[in-house]
Amino acid sequence: MDRQKRQRKKRVFKILLIFFILIIAVFSYGFYQYYQGLQLANVDQEAPTKEKNQEEEFQGATIENNIGKVNILLLGIDARDEEQSRTDTIMIAQYDPKTESAKLVSLMRDIYVEIPEHQSYKINTAFFLGGPELLRKTIKTNFDIDLHYYAIIDFKGFEKAVDALAPVGIEIDVEKAMSEQIGVSLQPGLQNLNGKELLGYARFRADAEADFGRVRRQQVVVNALKDEVISVNGVTKLPKLVGTVTPYIETNLQTLEIMGLLKDFILHPPDHIDTLRIPVDDSYVDASYPHAGAVLEINKEMNKQAIDEFLNLGGLETTN
Repeated sequence: MDRQKRQRKKRVFKILLIFFILIIAVFSYGFYQYYQGLQLANVDQEAPTKEKNQEEEFQGATIENNIGKVNILLLGIDARDEEQSRTDTIMIAQYDPKTESAKLVSLMRDIYVEIPEHQSYKINTAFFLGGPELLRKTIKTNFDIDLHYYAIIDFKGFEKAVDALAPVGIEIDVEKAMSEQIGVSLQPGLQNLNGKELLGYARFRADAEADFGRVRRQQVVVNALKDEVISVNGVTKLPKLVGTVTPYIETNLQTLEIMGLLKDFILHPPDHIDTLRIPVDDSYVDASYPHAGAVLEINKEMNKQAIDEFLNLGGLETTN
């Protein structure tokens, strides 16, 4: 009997030892991939310097009760522009590991808003005037949303991230021919797009839909990237992916926090990323001001309520 117990203990010990070795191997591989990604990024001399136009440190909200639900301000800019950047893409990403849900709010850049301590203007002007902190204040003032973190990614970094994650490209059904002002020429049909092509698809707005179509396509791209990230192939490349894009990202998230969010995302992947576009339908009119040009004049209460219901209560897709 004692002999059987000893043998059983040996088997258990061997199994635990195998798991221990596997865990070490996974973490070693992860860090190797991460630093390999950093080295690849550093070879590229086109990596932009970080934005320097913010006037104040980002004062993100504290995550209440440590429940894990996080709101991240995502900003896309083109650092190759010589002038100070007005962010081209403004999104709020929310992930809740407890409910395994992910949500994305796209704020159209021409929304006319109150900018604290400045004249009312388009929402993307807040970033131009005071960086992510002034934009955070502007979003809080107009929509009453608490943001915990921010991340600014340059478009060059987006291209590199896509190519590192999916060397054969991301499958997208391109709905029409696209080429004007996007740096690539796309033809209609289901196809795999590399980083530069996917960025062009997401930025295209030279048609009747204009900026509304661009926002819709950006949300399509986010869901397509999500599917690639949580695939078995994508999971093994995540550390390298983080290392590759790090030089192109400005964020108040630390590397370990990023890895932690990625870990939660992988262990509790959402089936779908619910999306909301602001302004919602029937809540805005086209307007124009001498100092701001063409803008979207919105019903703030209607849109504030839509965001609150979307992030805190519901989660139905409302891209429109």
